[in-house]
Amino acid sequence: MNSKHKRNSFSGSIGFVLAAAGSAVGLGNIWRFPYLAAIDGGGLFLAVYLILALTFGFTLLTTEIAIGRKTKQSPLTAYGQISRKWKPLGILASLVPVIILPYYCVIGGWVVKYLLAYLTEDTSAIAADGYFTGYITQQFMPAALMIVFLGMVAFVVIRGVNKGIESFSKILMPLLLLLVIGIAIFSLTIHHTDADGTARSGLEGFMIYVIPSFKGLTLRSFFTVLVDAMGQLFFSLSVAMGIMITYGSYVRDDANLMKSINQIEIFDTIVAFLAGVMIIPAVYTFMGSQGMESSGPGLMFVSLPKVFSEMGMAGRIVGILFFAMVLFAALTSAVSVMEAIVSSLMDQFHLTRIKAAVLETAIALVAGFAVCLGYNKWYFELPLPNGNTAQLLDIMDYISNNCFMPVVAIGTCILIGWVAKPAFIIDEVEKTDSRFGRKKLYVGMIRFIAPVLLAVLLLQSLIPAAK
Repeated sequence: MNSKHKRNSFSGSIGFVLAAAGSAVGLGNIWRFPYLAAIDGGGLFLAVYLILALTFGFTLLTTEIAIGRKTKQSPLTAYGQISRKWKPLGILASLVPVIILPYYCVIGGWVVKYLLAYLTEDTSAIAADGYFTGYITQQFMPAALMIVFLGMVAFVVIRGVNKGIESFSKILMPLLLLLVIGIAIFSLTIHHTDADGTARSGLEGFMIYVIPSFKGLTLRSFFTVLVDAMGQLFFSLSVAMGIMITYGSYVRDDANLMKSINQIEIFDTIVAFLAGVMIIPAVYTFMGSQGMESSGPGLMFVSLPKVFSEMGMAGRIVGILFFAMVLFAALTSAVSVMEAIVSSLMDQFHLTRIKAAVLETAIALVAGFAVCLGYNKWYFELPLPNGNTAQLLDIMDYISNNCFMPVVAIGTCILIGWVAKPAFIIDEVEKTDSRFGRKKLYVGMIRFIAPVLLAVLLLQSLIPAAK
């Protein structure tokens, strides 16, 4: 089925790489990667992550981008073009961004709040116990700032591929990289002495981050490191949620696909590494080893403000720069999530871009309000299959990230590895690049290794963690 609307394309490989890297570089890089590196042996986690990026991540990224360019369709219709029987996989892949966008915009609103707070409030007040919880349990402001964030995302998507996504990415991604590098360098230079005379430095924290620790390493603990690195990479690359298929469908046929994929991998890995350089030395310097034991919102909205507060006058500037950087990362990721949905609506139902974007904005708005209410009027907790308890945002995250995404990725591996066959992707890549450097690796990964690794990830989500 061919879409009746004229399909836009990125003007060049730089626009595509920056847009795709912008999608990959999101909150997961900033609030999850440093935490996992800190608890999983520092350099050991980094080494495992890099190996997986060059094998597992490369396979999934190549597959989705090539599917997009070959079919010139978004996920809702692309899978059906490969094989009619596999259209339901496209429906599932399209549901993932629909679930993610509302709660991602709520978190984006939190980031806006903290950026405004560092511009207008006292840093010690922001670092006070209960500040974050007090804010997210309010009924008005979180919803209002969610609307602000969603409005920015919708504005970029409505402007289209070239004037919106590409232009936006070309401005924000270099700024984001400069901020990340600047904050990382500053983090390495700081020193702090506790009241008891214990002195620590950012450089010491950096050494903890990059030097592999084999202390207490067993086969079981190494498996934990492997699964953590695989899970981080899987979520970080924006695969299995239709985004890379959508962005791939905007890549011109004369573009060198393999070169672009390598650049996206490099960009995402560098930013993930630098996120650790930004955060781990700073947290270690002011809070010691025990300070590195928080992840997710707790790290970004509770632990780091305490660190910034300890920095004195510099804390406000660092806080402003940090949350500006986080806002850029959140916006580029959210834009890609909405674009996957809008593109699918355009391809399947032949809607104009404006109609599709307005429809999805309305859906995200209603669901976003529900997520905000989940912290006050609609607060509840439910047990999850993996043994954790969760409220509405956590449930949406669990369903999309831990259940649907691994299933979509496993289905994609089976479809390409055994139904359409790996040549389906290899031919598309070699259309503009005769040297598919990791071709044999790709075939082995897509047919055998990747599905097994993804099945392990899925089981980890469904089975209660051993206490």
